[in-house]
Amino acid sequence: MEHEGPRLPTPRGPLSRGVDAYLRGAGRLPRLEEVARAEVYGDDLQLALYLCYELHYRGFAEVPPEREWDPDLLRTRAAMEQRFLSALRTDAHVHESVDEALAGLLVEPVEGTGVTHFLRAEGELWQVREYAAQRSLYHLKEADPHAWVLPRLWGRAKAGMAAVEFDEWGGGRAERVHAALFADLMTDLGLDTTYGRYLDAASAEALVTVNMMSLFGLHRALRGALVGHFATVEITSSPGSRRLAEAMRRTGAGPAAEHFYDEHVEADAVHEQVVRHDVIGGLLEQEPQLARDVAFGIDATEFIEERFGARLLTDWRASRSSLHAPLAREAAHIS
Repeated sequence: MEHEGPRLPTPRGPLSRGVDAYLRGAGRLPRLEEVARAEVYGDDLQLALYLCYELHYRGFAEVPPEREWDPDLLRTRAAMEQRFLSALRTDAHVHESVDEALAGLLVEPVEGTGVTHFLRAEGELWQVREYAAQRSLYHLKEADPHAWVLPRLWGRAKAGMAAVEFDEWGGGRAERVHAALFADLMTDLGLDTTYGRYLDAASAEALVTVNMMSLFGLHRALRGALVGHFATVEITSSPGSRRLAEAMRRTGAGPAAEHFYDEHVEADAVHEQVVRHDVIGGLLEQEPQLARDVAFGIDATEFIEERFGARLLTDWRASRSSLHAPLAREAAHIS
């Protein structure tokens, strides 16, 4: 029986193959020793984890909705999450205080070397398309992973978070929902706007960026880390979006592509202040013991974004695709 949602992607190893088969009702889940052997940031574990998490968003066409809370699947997911979270805590936790973690985010380097700098200065249209295809895994559900933290906050933190989320969802206007604006950007770039369309194409590094949001969002114990992650996104978004808007203009991506990033330059400059003073400030007034988790969320976000950026730039500078699977040439104007 078909259900609403995207199609299941092609597995990338024993973990994702086992989860895929179980979701279809056609096989067993991977064993715990298989989880323990998998590369923690690799394609197989990250895709398997993504499949589990996506059941809490829109699900998959071949999967009955009841699988969302299947206890055996949740046990397997928990084993993968434990490995993922342990790796992040080991690899990414740098700062002990929130102020120290935030300090680096608030200073723009004179000569930046990241992906947005590259795309603004020398990126080509095919690279812009690849970037948009991979980011679509998040941007077509923009702000949704962060919504899970709302019932876990109260007072000033809750009000500030709700205000920012309301803006992300278009302030009550469907045509201004940021996910819809990103779909317009994709249309300008000749990309398919179907939800989940580029899951097969996305690199492991792109999967990690979305999986971390879901991990933090789905666990109440990680609410501090989710707030730290959200703060990092909002603080770094405005200058990065300014560079990406310039990249869209320089490469001739199209008016909707330019508008998406122009919109984020202004909106996220305001959001930064709300998140820092009301969301983080309000949370730590009420629960000061979460300060280390907030710092961890900031550090982990920088870590996974740097990994994603390094993957893109390494491939692009070698004149090769950064994708796991090639993009279809879905628009005649893309050469």
